[in-house]
Amino acid sequence: MNRQNRQIIGLHVGGRTKEDAKLLLESVPNVFKQHSMFYTDLWESYNILDPKQHIASGKEQGNTNHIERFNNTVRQRCSRLVRKTLSFSKSEENHLGAIKYFVYHYNQNLAHKIVA
Repeated sequence: MNRQNRQIIGLHVGGRTKEDAKLLLESVPNVFKQHSMFYTDLWESYNILDPKQHIASGKEQGNTNHIERFNNTVRQRCSRLVRKTLSFSKSEENHLGAIKYFVYHYNQNLAHKIVA
């Protein structure tokens, strides 16, 4: 997430392994990889990031509040992700599509707010 405008700049749906962290980093555009700071929680998998660009911190510092809020919003608004609902789908492809669509829509709404 870009802290300046709150837009999502990279996306990977998966676990919290080092391989998943690498896939998430691959989804981030190069301009952000070269000129940004990365704030993460204390999870060990994020140690793949360049130490000069990485700050790992606990909840007390509040560096990950915005992305945690976004993750909660995704869970609340994407009914496909909630089991035992009529819209739940067993297809991983449909889940990923729903999340990508939500992120696209979320970023577009933020872009319109910035312009207005």
